[in-house]
Amino acid sequence: MNQQARVVGAGMVPFTTPRHTEPYDVLGERAVRAALEDAGLEYEQLQQAYAGYVYGDSTSGQAALYRVGQTGLPVVNVNNNCSTGSTALWLARQAIESGAADCVLALGFEQMQRGALTAQYTDRPTLFDRFDALAARVRPLEPDAPKAAQYFGAAGAEYAERYGTEPETFAKITVKSRAHAAANPYAVFREPLTVEEVLASPHIAGPLTRLQCCPPTCGAAAVVLTSADFALRNGLDASVAIRAQAMATDLPSTNAAESMAALVGYEMTKAAAAQVYEDAGVDPGDLRVVELHDCFTANELLSYEALGLTPEGTAEKFVLDGDNTYGGRVVTNPSGGLLSKGHPLGATGLAQAVELVWQLRGQAGARQVAGVKLALQHNIGLGGAAVVTLYEKAGR
Repeated sequence: MNQQARVVGAGMVPFTTPRHTEPYDVLGERAVRAALEDAGLEYEQLQQAYAGYVYGDSTSGQAALYRVGQTGLPVVNVNNNCSTGSTALWLARQAIESGAADCVLALGFEQMQRGALTAQYTDRPTLFDRFDALAARVRPLEPDAPKAAQYFGAAGAEYAERYGTEPETFAKITVKSRAHAAANPYAVFREPLTVEEVLASPHIAGPLTRLQCCPPTCGAAAVVLTSADFALRNGLDASVAIRAQAMATDLPSTNAAESMAALVGYEMTKAAAAQVYEDAGVDPGDLRVVELHDCFTANELLSYEALGLTPEGTAEKFVLDGDNTYGGRVVTNPSGGLLSKGHPLGATGLAQAVELVWQLRGQAGARQVAGVKLALQHNIGLGGAAVVTLYEKAGR
């Protein structure tokens, strides 16, 4: 049937540090209520729900949604590492486009613990076994650093060696992130930083210092998708549509690439983005706003090129010319991104979606990018999965 999915409701809660968070079920409830209120819908009108989280027991989605209501609503729990939220969105979008449902909720939440991410189970294989084996062939890691920082730090070092990228360039990404977050009341870290302050923070791995690594945070976000027909029948604001979306996982070439960039998602990001651009008939040069997965400054730098925002080998010039911020060619992470807004794993992809819905509606306040008609979202998870979503301003 191929009904185009419309985003009729978007809501989230301010992200917080683990020390100051509410329980995940409360966070999830608040985000769902915000999205329903924004849409002008009742919970009883939902036909399906996809609830994403990484750290939680089975059916945590029901625990959050039952606080809103118990209607017999089908609830699917989703876990796809850091791309969990956008994976829930990917499933919800397919339900609408296939005609299986007319009104679907995608929810993401996370109540994280303090400190670096660690494996929760030590008695079974993990994705890090594979990563370590592949990384050992490519370059030495820094074993005192947290696992994710080892991988992304090594990818950043690899890139810097290939293209001569200066440490200050990576630091400028954090400075830009904080400048954007200053206008976002939902972000955790809004205080401005200088390049000198970023570089002076403790070294973590490769070119990364502590202020170039996203913090563990807690939060929730949700969107309501409907078909255009359902929106019209119910008098909803259907002015934001998902024009194209793709998910990719690691490719056979990832194992043979001998590249840390490939290992942390460059190739699957490039593949998903290429599919979206082809399906939508859009060139990355048409974009003016992007929310991309900046778990570390190194990954933001790599993602500029993987998403086609700038040619390979030119990311440093892209940063130094200010083409990644207001007044430049494409505003990246107007929300402040993961580096400043925070990265509650299950909520991240849907928080990106909420920001871009607000941008397309003209509701982003001081963060508003002028003349937004298209908006791109990029969310990855090691292990791996990359989800790229293109939104457009559509007729109601």
